[in-house]
Amino acid sequence: MDIFIYSDESGVFDVCHNRYFVFGGLIFLSKEERDICARKYSKAEKDVKAGIGMATGEEAKASNITNASKGKLFRALNHQIRFGVIIEEDKIHQNIWLSKKDKQRYLDYAYKIAVKRCFENLIRQNRIDPTRVKHVHFFVDEHTTATNGRYELRESLEQEFKWGTFNYSWNVFYPPIFPDVQTVTLDFCNSSKKTLVRAADIVANRIYYYAKSTEGYSADEEDLFVIRLP
Repeated sequence: MDIFIYSDESGVFDVCHNRYFVFGGLIFLSKEERDICARKYSKAEKDVKAGIGMATGEEAKASNITNASKGKLFRALNHQIRFGVIIEEDKIHQNIWLSKKDKQRYLDYAYKIAVKRCFENLIRQNRIDPTRVKHVHFFVDEHTTATNGRYELRESLEQEFKWGTFNYSWNVFYPPIFPDVQTVTLDFCNSSKKTLVRAADIVANRIYYYAKSTEGYSADEEDLFVIRLP
């Protein structure tokens, strides 16, 4: 069994000027499921762009389309597995803000924990048999991580989902949730060329909207799994 994860971010990770930072995205449990969604979403994009007079080659991103258009694109993802994490920036330990490396490490941690918690939820629902998962493929918008941090994120995801992690403070080992996984891959993508990374942008924006508008996530959307950190 192959699992495919597409993700993007919303907000700015800067505690001085922002309260929330969000990762959001989609999870597909087969290549066929992924490809069907990509075709459906691509058609929805074309309809939205035609409706607002956007050029064919222009990206329909959350930052440059109307709220009504964002709603249409989000609804095109109904019944897909959507996940996210809301980071409340003012609650993060202040030492994390002292260096770019610590900030990036925290973001890597938040991202992989959001994915892991969604996987665990799908396992509880019997939508994933963890013993059947052989390959996990991550696709991330290339602007999400600085060039010198890409290796660290790839290594962190592989450690979490292939090898397991060790908590030195508590002297506890956490085995990987997929015991027979063979590969964990990470690709950084140009969203203009990856339909489902653009779809992930819409999911992340939706979660960010709820975080800001309700002072906390409270939407009851089918197949939208969101955690909060710290």
